Amino acid sequence: MGVTGALIDLGPLRRCPAFRRLWLGRVCSGFGSQMTLVAVMYQVWQQTHSTIWTGAVGLAQALPLVAFGLFAGALADRVDRRRLYLLTTAGLAVCSALLAVQGFLRPLPVAGVLLVVVVQSGLVACGGPASRALLPHLLGPAELPAGLALNHISFQASMLIGPALGGLVLGRFGVGGCYLADALTFGLALWGAAGLPRVPPAGRRDEPALRAVARGLRFLAGQRAVRGALLTDLAATVLAMPISLFPLVNAARFDDDPRTLGLFLTAIAAGGVGASLLSGTFTRLSRPGLVMVGGATVWGVALALFGVVADPWLGLACLVLAGAADTVAVISRATVVQLHTPPRLLGRVAAAEQIVGQAGPDLGNLRAGLVAGATSGPVALLSGGVLCVVAVAVIARTAPELRR
Repeated sequence: MGVTGALIDLGPLRRCPAFRRLWLGRVCSGFGSQMTLVAVMYQVWQQTHSTIWTGAVGLAQALPLVAFGLFAGALADRVDRRRLYLLTTAGLAVCSALLAVQGFLRPLPVAGVLLVVVVQSGLVACGGPASRALLPHLLGPAELPAGLALNHISFQASMLIGPALGGLVLGRFGVGGCYLADALTFGLALWGAAGLPRVPPAGRRDEPALRAVARGLRFLAGQRAVRGALLTDLAATVLAMPISLFPLVNAARFDDDPRTLGLFLTAIAAGGVGASLLSGTFTRLSRPGLVMVGGATVWGVALALFGVVADPWLGLACLVLAGAADTVAVISRATVVQLHTPPRLLGRVAAAEQIVGQAGPDLGNLRAGLVAGATSGPVALLSGGVLCVVAVAVIARTAPELRR
């Protein structure tokens, strides 16, 4: 494979105008959403000076996704997915505009701000599965992995640059400026959504919601490739997520220097961006399940090494490797899910994938903190990485459909 073949495949952007518009709109709204997250955290802290309240921001984001995700996925299967995505994007723009008004004029009480965050998260819970389920209607099976890689690099770029950009806007224009910028970026997202083709409902419109959710769960239980992909993701995040240990490791290896704490997340993001830019090396392969197993295994090995190496900069190199492996695993997982799920169930399965992506890291950070509290940071990292590798090997062994 030549150098050009190794780079990220931009073909979907060139050949599909609807995907190009959707992607550009999501890139812009992703930056705006990260700016809003910074502004919400800052506003809540300034009004309360309480870590309990700032922690409640994360809870307000997670609960609607976990509680209503599967029902939102069932909804995405029984309505026009384009219309649902358009409506939820418009709702998110309204929420950002409301936050901008209160940011410039009269701040809402903290409970009011959190209520808006809950509504935003509920809209994401509905729009996320619809957005994911749109891709197979825009791209053919051969181009789908490249489209997923493009979506992933846009997410990573927003995570890498959005918070820093939000800090600059926050210092110059206050929280209202961040919220207003977010509302304007949703205008571009609406432009992208408006150019999508109509997608007729794929599932039964008269099926009761609970029965529709149960049907989706039965599919997940019976489709071993998709089930194996989601279980592999859970094994990697629940058993080996390291982020809650970064302050502890920073204190041990960098003398608790606050300037180096951000290097840990930056290292993971840098590895992820590098892997995305070179995603042509694996999105063109014909066995994405096997690629995912390999990526999840390298993730576990890299984090186990991160727990035992003494040199701080070598530890950061391990995080770069972990970030690259995570990107390989995430893109390959999404490819397996999209290619093995029938259109009538794609919204529900996309919702389950969204829940796994949200809940897995949260549980993993909790596990790491508890193990480190009972033992030590290196033990938590080493044990988590080893357990991740063992669990991924067991899943791959018992799900041959995933490997094939």
